[in-house]
This record gives sequence, C-alpha cells and structure tokens, in this order.
Amino acid sequence: MDGRIGRALLAWGLLAAVAVTGCTAQSSAAPERTTPERTTPNRPTADPSPAAGGGPDRAAAYRKWGIEPPAAPPGPPATKPALPGTGAGQVPVISEIPTEEKIVFLTFDDGAEKDPRFLTMMRELGVPFTMFLTDAAIRSDYGYFKPLQALGNGVQNHTLTHPNLPDLGPAAQTREICGQQSRLKDHYGTAPRLFRPPYGNWNEATRTAAASCGIEAIVLWRESMQIKNMQYQLPGEKLRPGDIILAHFRGPSELKGTTVTEMTANLLRHIEEQGFTVARLEDYL
Repeated sequence: MDGRIGRALLAWGLLAAVAVTGCTAQSSAAPERTTPERTTPNRPTADPSPAAGGGPDRAAAYRKWGIEPPAAPPGPPATKPALPGTGAGQVPVISEIPTEEKIVFLTFDDGAEKDPRFLTMMRELGVPFTMFLTDAAIRSDYGYFKPLQALGNGVQNHTLTHPNLPDLGPAAQTREICGQQSRLKDHYGTAPRLFRPPYGNWNEATRTAAASCGIEAIVLWRESMQIKNMQYQLPGEKLRPGDIILAHFRGPSELKGTTVTEMTANLLRHIEEQGFTVARLEDYL
C-alpha cells in the first residue's frame, strides 16, 4: 500500500474512533432560510425496482426483510424549499428540509463496509438515500457503489481522507473537498452538488472552500442511527418532518456483530413506527 494512503487511512480510523456516531455534533447552527424558493428541474430518477411503487409488491418486499411497509413517499415537489441565506462565496449549512409532510431523508457516510446484502435490500425496497463518500474508504472497490447510484441514489462528497476540517488551513480544506469532487466525477460521472464535513465539523473556511469547489450546500443531520436505536439532537426523542438522518457504511466489527443491512432494517422500523416515510434528498435540495 502506498505510504501516503496508509497514513491517510490510519488517521481517518483514529479520528472515527473518538466519535460515538462516527461524526460529532455539528459545530455551528444552520442559519435561517431566507432565500427565494427554487424550482425543481425535470431530472429523471432511476426507479427499476417494483418495490419503489405503492402496490402489493412493495409491501411484500418490506415484509421479506421483517419491516412493515411505510406509506409511499410523495412525488418530488415542483418547487424546492428555500435554503438559508449566505454571504458571497459561501454555501448554506442545513440539518433538515422545511416541509410539513411526514418525510425524512436517509444519508450514509464514508463507504468502508461493502455488504452485498445491502445492495439486494436497497434494490428490492427501493428506499432512496444519499451517499456521502470518502475516497480513503471506497478506493478499494469503487464499483460497489455504482449499482446503488444506478437505483437513483446520489453520490456526494465527504472529503478525500476524512480529516477534521477545522484543524486544516483553507488551502488544505480546498484540496480535501475539490480533490474528492474530481475523484467522484471520474468514477461516477458527475461532480457532487452536496458536501458533508467529517464529524459534522466545519468553519467559515469550510464554507468558502466548498463554494470554490462547486458545492451548493453543506448537509449535516438531526438524527444518527447507531445499531438498534437512533440518537436525537432535539428534545422529544422523535422524528420531525424533513429531518435528515445520518447512518454509516459500517460492518460487524464496528456494529458489535450487526451488519449494515441489519442496522438499516432497524432504522427503517424506527421510521415506520413513527409514521414517517423516506424521500429523496436531492429532490428537495
């Protein structure tokens, strides 16, 4: 293994070990949304799975995995919700999408675990989610994530090596973000529009760097999925309309013997039990 890659992987692993969720709580609150609403472009979304519809095939697919089927998600909005206002050369920072519908958004970070059963589950259930990928975690098998992308799931930016960005200067932050933009475009065809900073930590230099790399929004979260339970940031220990949920591509060694597929089934049960369903983040952002 190249020495620089090895050192990057080691540093990434040590940083991840110190955080309970793999990403710490966000370092700054998101600003208020003040910009005008945005029109959703006519963007095709791959939907090859019969489970993605609302009929009996969908219900049977969920029950095969031991999950009660939630309500079918609504169609994409004709007009996207407004984003927070920002200064020149910066991007908004968000943790939820403003909506009154009982929908939440799933995101999976890093990319270290590549469970074949997860591919099968997502193909059969048709659950939309967004992948925030780190090159140091995915470079051993870029191809694993292509079938997930083909299902309509977004590939977004989570840096090259998963550093704690506020520890880096502006130039180094730009290299981490822009470098991953180029790497993901090379392997998946398009440059990401969205960015998630490792551990949820960012500063104003992060926003400026992200904007210079073509990022349109920094995406944080309101809940994080552990093994069987979710951690909530806001009082009440419950989901709210428009919440963004954080999960990780992690394996049994980090999930106390549980696979990412089993963890995801637990996550979907929490969502269904609270009367929510899952929508596609890129349709709203």
